[in-house]
Amino acid sequence: MRIIAVNGSPRKQWNTATLIGKALEGAASQGAETELIHLYDLTFKGCISCFACKLKGGKNYGRCAVDDSLTPLYARIREADGLILGSPIYLGDMTGLMRSFLERLVFPYLVYASDPQTLFPRRIPVAFIYTMGAPEEMTRQAGYDRSFSRNEMFMQRIFGPVQSLMSYDTLQFDDYSKYVAPRFDPKAKAERRKTVFPEDCRKAFDMGVRLAKPGA
Repeated sequence: MRIIAVNGSPRKQWNTATLIGKALEGAASQGAETELIHLYDLTFKGCISCFACKLKGGKNYGRCAVDDSLTPLYARIREADGLILGSPIYLGDMTGLMRSFLERLVFPYLVYASDPQTLFPRRIPVAFIYTMGAPEEMTRQAGYDRSFSRNEMFMQRIFGPVQSLMSYDTLQFDDYSKYVAPRFDPKAKAERRKTVFPEDCRKAFDMGVRLAKPGA
């Protein structure tokens, strides 16, 4: 059992990375081998619409033809038994790098057909982890849930069962007095970090357990 996690945040030790780490701990507790990739360490672009992955009889049919830092990662994902995708929410959606990564991960396996088809060789579970500075009620009002549902739909169609964890109202700065952010209450943020974020960490751990041991 091999679980690969992809961190779509530029931060390697903050909210998203912490929750991904807990999920990997959960998977490892069930005997899974784990790997963490930081997208911001890689050099790549989004889909270039070359359609080589759709060319009949083409050598890259069902695979992304672009050769860059993502190529070896996509090869490892093809052999993985589970996938964790983590991203903070920027302007109502995942980070640009995570979106570009997903474009090139999903599109080669997507078949243009009226009935759902996938070229991915088997079914594997997928977990999304989202972190955001906004409170839960604001994300519903802004329609973030539609983005989350769309992401789940694509991943379920191509790869397999999907679960998602949303961590709301997260701590954005170590010291709010240094930044212009009058909308937020620093004391309330700090208190939530102490009381709610640990629960999110527990949920992430349990998510990793379920990913490595379906039915757990």
